[in-house]
Amino acid sequence: MATPHPQPIDDYAMIGDRSTAALVGRDGSIDWLCLPHFDSHACFAALLGDREHGRWRIGPKHEATTTRRYLADSLVLETTHTTASGTVIVTDAMPTTNDRSDVVRIIEGISGEVELEQELVVRFGYGAIPPWFRRTTVQGEPALVAVAGPDRLVLRGPELPRSDGHRHRSTFTVREGDRLVLDLCWQNSWLPIAESVGEAEVVETTVAESSDWLRKLDYRGPYLEAVQTSVLVLRALTDKETGGILAAPTTSLPEEPGGERNWDYRFTWLRDASLTVDAMLAVNLTEKVGLWRNWLLRAIAGDPEDMRIMYRRDGGRELDERVLEHLPGYGGAAPVRIGNGAACQRQHDVLGQVMLTLGRLRAIGLDDSDESWHMQRALLNELADHWQERDQGLWEMRGEPQYFTHSRAMMWAAFDSGVRATERGCAGDPTQWIAIRDALHEEVLTRGFDEATGSFRQHYATSEVDASLLQLPTIGIIEATDPRFIGTLARIERDLLVHGIPLRYRTTGVDGLAGNEHPFVLCAFWLVTAYAQAGRLDDAEALMDRLVSLRNDVGLLAEEVDPSTGRHWGNFPQAFSHLGLVLAATELATARANTDARRDGDAHTGTQAEQSLESQRS
Repeated sequence: MATPHPQPIDDYAMIGDRSTAALVGRDGSIDWLCLPHFDSHACFAALLGDREHGRWRIGPKHEATTTRRYLADSLVLETTHTTASGTVIVTDAMPTTNDRSDVVRIIEGISGEVELEQELVVRFGYGAIPPWFRRTTVQGEPALVAVAGPDRLVLRGPELPRSDGHRHRSTFTVREGDRLVLDLCWQNSWLPIAESVGEAEVVETTVAESSDWLRKLDYRGPYLEAVQTSVLVLRALTDKETGGILAAPTTSLPEEPGGERNWDYRFTWLRDASLTVDAMLAVNLTEKVGLWRNWLLRAIAGDPEDMRIMYRRDGGRELDERVLEHLPGYGGAAPVRIGNGAACQRQHDVLGQVMLTLGRLRAIGLDDSDESWHMQRALLNELADHWQERDQGLWEMRGEPQYFTHSRAMMWAAFDSGVRATERGCAGDPTQWIAIRDALHEEVLTRGFDEATGSFRQHYATSEVDASLLQLPTIGIIEATDPRFIGTLARIERDLLVHGIPLRYRTTGVDGLAGNEHPFVLCAFWLVTAYAQAGRLDDAEALMDRLVSLRNDVGLLAEEVDPSTGRHWGNFPQAFSHLGLVLAATELATARANTDARRDGDAHTGTQAEQSLESQRS
């Protein structure tokens, strides 16, 4: 098979119903959609192959200028195509429903006339299984029905495409004032076909629902639009039924052209989910954080030794990694993986992040239940049996385990959080936790620090740095103004910056993989935060401005970005990147407000002194 030439990752926009999500290209093609859930198999998988692996495109037949935006306070996508003969708008949305999933596309003629093409290629099983199609009438409407095993898609509306071999196509003209509504509905194949969703429900209700939620956002600072879009993305990646928070809605988008670093991110990492909750807390969106804590209790129930670093959106543990040989990969970047082999890794930092977030929930009044605190005690006691072991680290290294400095600092945070909880009245004897906490603190500040280079190190057996070290002040193990951290910041700037944006680490073989990667967006927001904490506000604001400008036209960010071209790489959109934006924006806003307050206070004190001196002279 010839290597496909896909549109750039950043040419996509996401729509979703908080059970799953679709990626819609600038050309009007839905190239990725898993139904009915984020981690279900895809029925449109052209993103990782070509059109024969499934897509639904509605777009101009002739050359057009295309602009896009999300409707205010929502992820309802509005795409405007302007050709030499006229202008049309296509509005794409996925309304929140039960026992079904709908993609609704509304086509409006704005001026003149535009000839549109429609192509529907359905391939269940990640592009491998063609369904049986039939044309029929459902509730008085013409419909196209596709069935394969347990899955059924029903397309209703005018201008239904007609069979053309293994695909369905149509060409039609939209004139000024025309309005066409197409509804693609998934259900289990044994259920009666449901009624079509109403157009008003799709747009008005979907927008109103997200707008009502967003109204509770409490953020005072620059980058408001970027913060709003980012929290909407995080909300869209939170399963509305289970509370599981996904890392991304995609799998196997490569970290470099043709690369092998292709992973399935359609799962809930404990670390990523905890940081997502932190981002929501930072802007006072606290309404559903209890849902995540309940998910956490269910997911890790059982033997503390069996805690995973990630789970399925429903808390399931079936994440066995395998390769889909029939898919060539995005732009030919193989392999395409589903499942994730890192699920069983030991990553000592995970519990630290979970404990930090649970501590923040306690601070806002969401006290632990007996069950919740019992679970935390059991996990800390289990960590106490293994804290001296090496691990794979935050970045899920597939090389040999190491004593990663960030992991050791996060274990310190885990035990420190446990001790603080007992000081707040939670039951338990923290004596052992205190001893381990203090030992880890001493260890990180000695073995984790490289005297020869004047900076902290990635792990104890190297002098290399790692962008995760930027988190040390946020974790609380050292102040951002400490000379040891200032030296680390200088090393990261020297060794990891590519056109001013940091890599995670230099790929020297520690991760056990071939190839390279682009700068990591989350790490860039960590650098913003570190600059702000260290008092380098001008540098923080300059980098933040640049990162916000690197978002695509509808405000989305992938996992990585090539700063020389602006192209996005890795899974998309990425929760890590968007939660990083929110946390950096709030940190920067707080630092700027504190600096301005001190300046105003100094100015006021100076004025009072001058007035006092003048009075004495009089």
